[in-house]
Amino acid sequence: MEFLNTREFAQQLDAKDKLAKYRDEFHFPHVNGKQVIYFTGNSLGLQPKRTKAYIDEVMDDWAKLAVEGHFYADKPWWDYQERFAAPLSKIVGTLPSEVTVMNTLTINLHLLMVSFYTPTPKRFKILCEEKAFPSDQYMIQSQVRLHGFEPEDAIVEIKRRPGEHNIRLEDVLAKIDEVGSELALVLIGGVNYYTGQVFDIETITKAGQDAGAYVGWDLAHAAGNIAMELHNWNVDFAAWCSYKYMNSGPGNASGVFVHEMHHNDLDLPRLSGWWGHNKERRFLMEPKFDPVRGAEGWQVSNLPILSLAPYLASVEMFDEVGMPALIQKRDCITSYLEFILHEIDKEVKGHFEIITPTEPKERACQLSVFLHGEGRSLFDYLMKAGVITDWREPNVIRLAPVPLYCSYEDMYNFGQILKEGILSHKK
Repeated sequence: MEFLNTREFAQQLDAKDKLAKYRDEFHFPHVNGKQVIYFTGNSLGLQPKRTKAYIDEVMDDWAKLAVEGHFYADKPWWDYQERFAAPLSKIVGTLPSEVTVMNTLTINLHLLMVSFYTPTPKRFKILCEEKAFPSDQYMIQSQVRLHGFEPEDAIVEIKRRPGEHNIRLEDVLAKIDEVGSELALVLIGGVNYYTGQVFDIETITKAGQDAGAYVGWDLAHAAGNIAMELHNWNVDFAAWCSYKYMNSGPGNASGVFVHEMHHNDLDLPRLSGWWGHNKERRFLMEPKFDPVRGAEGWQVSNLPILSLAPYLASVEMFDEVGMPALIQKRDCITSYLEFILHEIDKEVKGHFEIITPTEPKERACQLSVFLHGEGRSLFDYLMKAGVITDWREPNVIRLAPVPLYCSYEDMYNFGQILKEGILSHKK
């Protein structure tokens, strides 16, 4: 498609957009009395208007039924999490038995590493990407120390080549081959939070497993954003948060995937809890743990229903829309934003650089923009002008044109505000 940097063209794209109606399903903040242009769905998604009804339902059941809500609520709390299995399996490409919801993201990754990071004196190294999200770095460091290793000996980072912003697939595969028989675990973010680079999950998973390691993925920036087939790709495990692209609310519950090939392996270590115990026998209070044969067997405590209610509202919306439709618009609106940025850059003469890969298969719903000759003051200008974006040191702004609620006219308007901001700083 040949794009134009005009309001009329952007409005024409919006008129043809089959997902445009979902924009009205969300609450937008306002700045100076005007609805914002919201680019931070990769940090915290907007609140769906339907969320309140889901929370109110739980509150009403709690008020009217108290403890009996576990069994007699319209959506009984006893099996509330089971409602996520079918819609989540479509979002991340799994069998329903392979996914569940519980805890929060880093907690779940720690729990999963109990099962899938079982180092030996000879096979003890973890492979991750350079500049992984800090929580992942801290988690991995603490896990290797827990097993008696030093991070500098056990953690292997795949680095970017000098002068490049993204990690090459061939360098990942070469590093796996280099570490070889010492490799215990590959644990990478499916989408890099800083650059927006999408990794080849299938290829890396196969390479890691061929080397004799388990392979897991932090899908915080991938779930609800990219097409995945975790089951068919034979990924060992994965976890993701729900408050970014899936709009479940700040710090909310995490999703978990464990491949069915591990469901009946009772020799895998795990930190057990009663909610992971055989559902039919859970209330017999038996002394010996008998895990549910599925991802739910990794659950520990009963679920925070008030937290799950907003997440359920969101996954049911995703089920209505479907990932193919979301990805189709994601690709188009991200490409249009990229076009707008290049057009504005021509007008202001080289003030920024997009560091996210240009290949569609290597990026999703994020463009990270490196500002040349501009600093935090431009970010502050954008925020005051009603563009909610994200600043990362030293001078990168991250833009996520989320397809459920961003419009093409937003992209055009952002370009004009960005140009005004840069030109005003030149004066």
